[in-house]
Amino acid sequence: MAAGHSGLVHRKTVFDDWRSLTIGIYMALAGYGVMVGLPVISTAWVNHLGFTEVEVGRIAGADLAGLAIGAVVSALFVAKVDRRYMTVMAAAIAIGANILCIYYQSYEVTLWLRLVAGIGAGIYTGIAVATIAGHSRPAFAFGLELFAFAGSQGAELKFLPYLSMDGIYLVLAATFVVGLIFISWLPRRPVEKSLDVEVEEPDGDHHLEHKHVPAYVPWIVLAAIVFTYINIGAYWTYIELAASDSEASPDWVASMLWVSSVFSVIGCLFAVLLSNRFGLARPLLVTLIFQAVIVVMLITGINNVNVAISMFMFNFCWIFVDIYQAATIANVDRSGRFPALIPAAQGLGNFLGPNLAASVLAFGFGYNAIFILCGAASITAMLVYLYMYLTLRKTIPALADAS
Repeated sequence: MAAGHSGLVHRKTVFDDWRSLTIGIYMALAGYGVMVGLPVISTAWVNHLGFTEVEVGRIAGADLAGLAIGAVVSALFVAKVDRRYMTVMAAAIAIGANILCIYYQSYEVTLWLRLVAGIGAGIYTGIAVATIAGHSRPAFAFGLELFAFAGSQGAELKFLPYLSMDGIYLVLAATFVVGLIFISWLPRRPVEKSLDVEVEEPDGDHHLEHKHVPAYVPWIVLAAIVFTYINIGAYWTYIELAASDSEASPDWVASMLWVSSVFSVIGCLFAVLLSNRFGLARPLLVTLIFQAVIVVMLITGINNVNVAISMFMFNFCWIFVDIYQAATIANVDRSGRFPALIPAAQGLGNFLGPNLAASVLAFGFGYNAIFILCGAASITAMLVYLYMYLTLRKTIPALADAS
């Protein structure tokens, strides 16, 4: 900590154990499986089941709305109930719904089954994120999680297209089964209170002060996450379908989907390094603006070059933003209650994004209007987060500029 500046203090707990962090990361990857594979899964719904582009938006929205609902359920109980029992229940729901999707493939039934599968995944993911957030170095922990996320994203986008629709559902179900094998690594309960931070004050003795964080702080970050994921949900659902109706080669676009995951890895490395030097907030504000620009650039026309640039930089910014927003909430709340709501905010944004985009198409405005919608959502997220940052600078500067 630099002289003359206060800083946050986090003490090591059971959540710093490598087994706790490992199971938290794995569960997060399984819970987010549909979200990261959405371009491929959306295309499979069209090609294998014959759903229309509008129906795909509704189904994707239902799955990710379920993610949000499940995460809210998780947040209500994650600080009170044994997390291992909750995980078993959540996995059973997700596994059952994915298996039923194999046997019931009409649009109406699939819509409801994806909602149920999303709820199970949301509870499961909420517990995972709360577990990762318990680490004493949350930016580092979420950096590792998103590094693994980038790898799983690349694997999904590379290999899922080779599977039938039934095969995709089976893979999704199997990921939850594997997590149950290592459930003994999952800490049962939190060890710290919600909305309570410890600050080291540089007054000569560097004494520690406990400060209560206003409840509006995590809620503002969660609101920013919703807007961020309206952008992500709309873009990620329709980018491959939009590119297929352009000058870009379909084979090129499909290959870029998984190759661009390399930029997610680079985003992880940059996010952690920049956090150590500049804190979480300032790089995040710049990245949200940049993310808006690289989406809106596609309204000039989609070709092999600019769709590759857009996908590469979108993945870079996506992971970058996720680390910073998740670590900010983890700095505020060590109980897991608010971190468990991160998938809820992401799921809500991912529900709104595909549905708003589907409505844009239904009204005949085309894909350019979707890209404008995406850019507007990202700029709104930046403005919401800027308000929180400026407010914290006046009240708890150590939290505003925390790494």
